[in-house]
Amino acid sequence: MTFTQNLQALIKKALRQVANEFNFALPEDVQVKLERPRDPNHGDWATNIAMQLAKKMGTSPRELAEKIIELVKNDELIKSASVAGPGFMNFFLSSSWIKETISTVLTKRNDWGKCNIGNGKKVQVEFVSANPTGPLHMGHGRGAAVGDITANILAFAGYDVCREYYINDAGLQMELLGRSVRAKYFAHFGKADLAPLPEDGYQGDYIVEVANVLVDKYNDSLLTVEEEESIKIFSQEAGYYILNSLIKKDLEDFGVHFDVYYSEKSLYENNLVYPAVEILRQRGFAYEQDGATWFRSTEFGDDKDRVLIRANGVPTYFTSDIAYLKTKYDRGFERNIYVWGADHHGYVPRIRSANKALGFADDGIEVLLIQMVNLVRDGVPVQMSKRAGTIVTLKEIVEEVGRDAARLFFVLRRCDSTVDFDLELAKKASSENPVYYIQYAHARISSIKRELQARGMSMPEITDIDIATLEDETSIALAKAISRFPEEIALAAREAAPHKIVYYATSLAEAFHAFYNSCKIIGSPDNVTKSRLLLMEATQITLRNAMSILGISAPERM
Repeated sequence: MTFTQNLQALIKKALRQVANEFNFALPEDVQVKLERPRDPNHGDWATNIAMQLAKKMGTSPRELAEKIIELVKNDELIKSASVAGPGFMNFFLSSSWIKETISTVLTKRNDWGKCNIGNGKKVQVEFVSANPTGPLHMGHGRGAAVGDITANILAFAGYDVCREYYINDAGLQMELLGRSVRAKYFAHFGKADLAPLPEDGYQGDYIVEVANVLVDKYNDSLLTVEEEESIKIFSQEAGYYILNSLIKKDLEDFGVHFDVYYSEKSLYENNLVYPAVEILRQRGFAYEQDGATWFRSTEFGDDKDRVLIRANGVPTYFTSDIAYLKTKYDRGFERNIYVWGADHHGYVPRIRSANKALGFADDGIEVLLIQMVNLVRDGVPVQMSKRAGTIVTLKEIVEEVGRDAARLFFVLRRCDSTVDFDLELAKKASSENPVYYIQYAHARISSIKRELQARGMSMPEITDIDIATLEDETSIALAKAISRFPEEIALAAREAAPHKIVYYATSLAEAFHAFYNSCKIIGSPDNVTKSRLLLMEATQITLRNAMSILGISAPERM
């Protein structure tokens, strides 16, 4: 157990003993929640458990807190403990926790920070899911970063995670894509008048690129195919090319890999759409009117009922989403996370109502809404597109600033907050750049280790640590920052909040830089050097694990 868990266990044991004095049956699953006081002068940890349980025990919070503290204050883990206000308990820990923390990190190494709040629970994170009608833009890039890092966090927290991309390959937008590529294909052979570009057709050099691929594959044989069949061919071929040669390639370059690409078209091919509607009908949430089938969404607070099957027999896009939602549960996922653009905010209540109508738990789905990205250069808004009309592509962003900076800058803020992406800052080799600042801490430690090796010295063993040498302010602050890692993982996993790991990695790097500038490592007395080297090694392991979750590299040199 970590020292935090040890403290929780110690308080819980004392709480149980006091509960017996009051003839109170303490629930087995009672949770002692610890929090770090905002003011470090108030302690290393605090809990309000006495305030939560005092009334049930028939005593005051302060009396209960004093009884608990009396039982735990002499434990070797605790330096001092006190009651504050109406019944908060504040704890200062003895320096032994520093050794315990370092020892735990050095033992667990790549597993340091992992927790098991997921307990193997199956969770699906569905993200990006862009229509295969064009290259990914920077908005998709932010969704990709949020989704991928969220999935990494959940896996690190003990969930069984599946990353899924839902391919919207059915419907009118695919037909429009087919007509757009068909127009460029016909134009290639000087027959633009036979297949004009639709007024609202897709633009950009990538449409010409797809058309040229089909010229190479089919030569002029598609010129004589009947129009309806021709459009089907162009739609299918264009969608396949864009998904596999553009979208997947850009995602791979961005460090994002999916476990499943799920086709909307397959819902129809496998007859999953109409059975889902039938379930709603059986549960009383679907009805017939004016030749169409409707969903009783007003029963869930919607302003009007929604069409499921149009009068012409064609299901709506919403119906496909309902069928797709059902497949998630059918495949065993208990927690389903959607990562959508902020423009889908009005759709959230609708999918939640469908979830309830199908009979699934409200907490079975979560929606992360991604706000827009403002692309700036030194604070000035810029347009950067080279190939796709007004679209700024993810590929262009990655090419200019690199994968690491692109991923981190997209998650600098909460996903429901707008991000200002400063291109010049993202490339700057200075502490102003958060990517450089984090990576430089890791590289700095590697430099010290190289110096250690050059002097013929080896890394010490944990038994070589002398706690008395790590009682200065920056060493304690660094050790505290390291110790917080499992807590931050658990919190980020519960809230599906990847920005929390960016904040954490930045604060850890800040604590290390302060330690480095304050404490001489190599060249100090032997016991001091060994202790500081061990603290440094624990820092690097923690940084590396945090950067791995963020999907950014941990350079040895910079």
